[in-house]
Amino acid sequence: MLSHGMKQTGSVSLHHLQGVILALLNPWVAVGILLLLAFFASYMNALSWADLTYVLPATSLGYVLLALVAKFALHEQISLLRWLGIVLISGGVGFVAGGEASTSHARHQSPFAEDEKDGTAESEVASAASGGAQR
Repeated sequence: MLSHGMKQTGSVSLHHLQGVILALLNPWVAVGILLLLAFFASYMNALSWADLTYVLPATSLGYVLLALVAKFALHEQISLLRWLGIVLISGGVGFVAGGEASTSHARHQSPFAEDEKDGTAESEVASAASGGAQR
């Protein structure tokens, strides 16, 4: 979508701010930017529970999807060499996905998790606050 919108807009230069603003106002460009933001949020979420060595190759499956969209929706020509690269990427993702994660993830706990069970964390904070006020 971003590619289609930028082809409609034409060349953009940072020296001509009006062209940049017009590009951002193009609906195709705006939707493309929103999709990039959604991808970034998904990427951050995936990194919160999986290894980088797993997430990064898995995101390269986007190249396969983009090539298919470019070929069939945007009617772009894709060379045989690029299709070969896409096949290699897909094979690499298959190898990575078949492996085991090398990082174990512990649940994130508050530093006061032990103390909160018996209420001593609150009492310590309260006594420190009152002790600080008495000085």
